[in-house]
Amino acid sequence: MSSHSLAAEHYLPRTVDGELDELFTGAAAISLEGAKGVGKSATAAERATRTFLMEDPAVREAVAAAPELLRGTGPVLIDEWQHLPMTWDVVRRAVDAGAAPGQFLLTGSASSFSPGSHSGAGRILKVRMRPLSLAERGLGSPTVSLAAILTGTQPDVSGETSVGLPEYVEEICGSGFPGIRGLPHRVRRAQLRGYVDRVVDRDMVEAGLRVRKEAALRRWMAAYAAATSSVASYEKIRDAATPGEGNKPARSTTEPYRNVLERLFILDPLPAWQPTQSHLRQLAAAPKHHLADPALATTLLGLGPASLLHGDQGPVPRPQDGSLLGALFESLVTLGVRTYAQRAEASVGHLRTHRGDHEVDLIVERDDGRVVAIETKVATTVSQDDTVHLRWLRDRLGDDLLDAVVVTSGRYAYRRPEDGVAVVPAALLGP
Repeated sequence: MSSHSLAAEHYLPRTVDGELDELFTGAAAISLEGAKGVGKSATAAERATRTFLMEDPAVREAVAAAPELLRGTGPVLIDEWQHLPMTWDVVRRAVDAGAAPGQFLLTGSASSFSPGSHSGAGRILKVRMRPLSLAERGLGSPTVSLAAILTGTQPDVSGETSVGLPEYVEEICGSGFPGIRGLPHRVRRAQLRGYVDRVVDRDMVEAGLRVRKEAALRRWMAAYAAATSSVASYEKIRDAATPGEGNKPARSTTEPYRNVLERLFILDPLPAWQPTQSHLRQLAAAPKHHLADPALATTLLGLGPASLLHGDQGPVPRPQDGSLLGALFESLVTLGVRTYAQRAEASVGHLRTHRGDHEVDLIVERDDGRVVAIETKVATTVSQDDTVHLRWLRDRLGDDLLDAVVVTSGRYAYRRPEDGVAVVPAALLGP
C-alpha cells in the first residue's frame, strides 16, 4: 500500500529542490504539479517517509475506505492524487485542523478538480515542476546566474562552453524527461511517440474529454507544435491542421483540445507581459505557444536532429514566419528561464506590441515590477540588429530595466562594450 519504491537510487538534483525545502519549513501541504514524466514523484519521494501510489487500484480502494491512512507521521506523499480526488479534500481538512509544517506532499499531472473539490487556496501550496532545464541536464557548469542578473547590479558575465548547435539540437529532440532522455536513440524516439499516444488515447479521456476523432486531435497537436514560440491565432493553428479542407472544425471542437491539454500541462503557453508600471502602451495580450518540452514538438512533427539541422520545417506549415529550429531553440531556452525564474520568485512573460514592430522573447519580472529582458538567437554571434528591441525597451523603461541579455548557441559569455547587453550561451545560463 505504501512504500519507498519511488525513491531513486541516484537522485538527480533539481532546481525546485531548494524551493520545496524552503516552503516546507512553514507549509503543511504542497502540491507538486507538472506534466507526466518530469520527475515529480522522484523529487517528492526524496522528502517522504510514507508513499501512497494512487495509480494503484488497490491503494485507491484502501484509502477511499479508510482516509485516515493518510494521516499520521509525515511527510506523506500522495502520488498522482487526481486518481482519487477525495484525497485533496482529506489533506485540506487536515491542514485546517492544524497539521504541522512538512506533513503532506501531493503530486499531480492534471490541474482539474472534481466538482466537489475545494481549490485548496491558502491551504495547499502549488509548485510547478517542468522538464529538465539545460543546467539540470549536466551539459556543463553554468557561469551566469539569472538570480544574480535579477539583482540589477550588472554582474560579471563570463565563461566558455564547448556546447554548440549540434548539441542543442540533440537536446531539443532528446527531451528533458529524466526517464527518457538517457535512453538509446531509437528507444528514446519510441518512448516519446508512446508519450504522445498516451496523451491522446488515455490521458485526455481520464481528464474528462471524449475524443471522437483521434486523428483530428493529433493533427491539431502537430499544428500547435509547428506554431511553437509564435503568437499565431488558434484559427491559424486550426487551418494549419486542416490544409485544403473547406469544412473547418468549429471552435467548439478545437477549444476543448487546448483546455484539456493545458490542464494536463502538455501545453505550457507563455503569457504576454502586462507591466505593473505604466511605461508602455499598446501591448498585445496573446500568449506564446509552447509545449511542455520541445521534444514533444519534434515528435509530433516527425523531425529529428538531422532534419532540423538541414532546415526541414516538417509536414505542417508554420503559421508564422521564421525558422522552426530558431523557434525550438527559443522554447528550450524558455523552459530553462521559467525554471530559474521560479526559483528566484520571479515571473516570466513575453513582450509584443500590437503592430508587432517590437518583440522581446522573454521578460523576467521581479515582485517590484523591475525586469530583465531576454532575447534568444540560435546563431553564435550577436549583431547590432539583434539588440535593437532590447535597446528600444531600455529607452522606455529606464532604470526599471535591470539588465538585457541575448542567449545564443555560441561559445563565450561576455558583455557587449557598445551597449552593455549580456551575451550568454544557453549552456552557461543557470539559476
